[in-house]
Amino acid sequence: MSFDCDAFISYCHIDNVGLIDGSKGWITNLHRALEIRVGQLLGEKPEIWRDPKLTGNDIFENTIVDQLKRVAVLVTILSPRYVKSEWTRRELVEFWKAAEAQGGVTFHDKARIFKVLKTPIPREMDPPELQPLLGYEFFQVDSKSGRVRELDEIFGAEAQRDFWMKLDDLAHDIAALLEILQDESQNTVSGVQGIRKEAVFLAETTADLKDQREAIRRDLQQHGYTVLPARGLPLIASEMRTSLEEDLVQCRMSIHLIGKNYGIIPEGSNESLLEIQNELAIERGKRGGFERLLWIPPGLVIEDERQHKVVNQLRMDPRMQTGADLLETLFEDLRTVIHDRLRDDPQVPQQKCEAGETPENLGQVYLIYDQRDSTIVSQYADALFNKGFEVLHPTFEGDEADVRQCHEENLRICHGVLIFFGSANEGWVRRKLREVQKSVGYGRTGPLPVVTIPCIGAKTSEKERFRTHEAPVILQMEEFSPDSLLPFISRMQHPGGN
Repeated sequence: MSFDCDAFISYCHIDNVGLIDGSKGWITNLHRALEIRVGQLLGEKPEIWRDPKLTGNDIFENTIVDQLKRVAVLVTILSPRYVKSEWTRRELVEFWKAAEAQGGVTFHDKARIFKVLKTPIPREMDPPELQPLLGYEFFQVDSKSGRVRELDEIFGAEAQRDFWMKLDDLAHDIAALLEILQDESQNTVSGVQGIRKEAVFLAETTADLKDQREAIRRDLQQHGYTVLPARGLPLIASEMRTSLEEDLVQCRMSIHLIGKNYGIIPEGSNESLLEIQNELAIERGKRGGFERLLWIPPGLVIEDERQHKVVNQLRMDPRMQTGADLLETLFEDLRTVIHDRLRDDPQVPQQKCEAGETPENLGQVYLIYDQRDSTIVSQYADALFNKGFEVLHPTFEGDEADVRQCHEENLRICHGVLIFFGSANEGWVRRKLREVQKSVGYGRTGPLPVVTIPCIGAKTSEKERFRTHEAPVILQMEEFSPDSLLPFISRMQHPGGN
């Protein structure tokens, strides 16, 4: 496939009328921003075109039809007027017909049509061609009044910031598709078949975790992964299951963000979309070469009894023991675990040890804690030992010189350190952190150990507000969860990772 134009923007004239006299229209601003950002991502200026003379009363010219045949991507700006316009309907149909003749509207699981939602409209009002597509929502819903605010600078700095964030998502996806189309064109000429990248299933979630899901999707795509589902899901349960199964079979991992809301229930089902996606991912895992990551924000407060029951079932599900992990850690820790798991080659079997053997190269972890916290820390020690790590403890008996010598020796040889913020105060924790950083002076020859600070024991305001840029902090003041150690373990196994 070869195209003369990278993208065509299909819109209605009324949606480009500035709300303030003399201001540029919303479409004009979007057009300009897309040209700049897509160009920055591609490394060359893209050809993005729209007809600025559209009035809604013009005759649909054959020249438009011919031009749409040579366009790689169609960007539709949906609004109440758009779905009523005969002109935009013709543009969509003509592009669709041309794309089908060129091999299909969907290419490598990516649609050549991008649906920009300038103003929210019921999904059933979308043109049939656009209903299956995911949309880029360029609006906000006021939490108090329920009114819709378009992402426009006239509504303030926050709306302007969110416009650029959403624009960046759109630009990245357009640029990624244009690169695929360009590579395919070059490979067709040279006879080389393009290599498809790995796919990750990022489960749809509820509105309270929408921003986190978008951040993960953006991060994965920027690292070259294909993220599925890449299109909107059917609303009928049987059709939805078929669509999800088709996506899951292409993936090696699924990621599920569990929020406070129960979520939508598809027509013909008694279960929420969250439950359906998880169960289908479990079925996919039975075929091998697949793992699930489920994440619950720490301290999540759930008022919906249905969702409370779902979360409790997930925590107690015995199927979490094989091929799956349920994390209740900070969001940044989740992102670390995702990339660590994706770096691992699923085709390489894990080393199995004979009875009595210790797995090699997992390293030594030094636990630094106040003696009053020995009982709580023993749970961490057992969990790490069972994972195959050698666990080092401080010495509390003997004279001061012996205690100090043991401490410095452990710092010299360890690969990882956990500094427990429990009975001691913040000053003690920061002194121990500085001692780790000075361990080179104790004769350490390798890189500094991986450090994490668990906050344990009684909940205090001092622990809750404790933060440092020098090490991750995990809050485990209620009860111990082995999942809290997963980010630390991942960093131990991949000390050079991000």
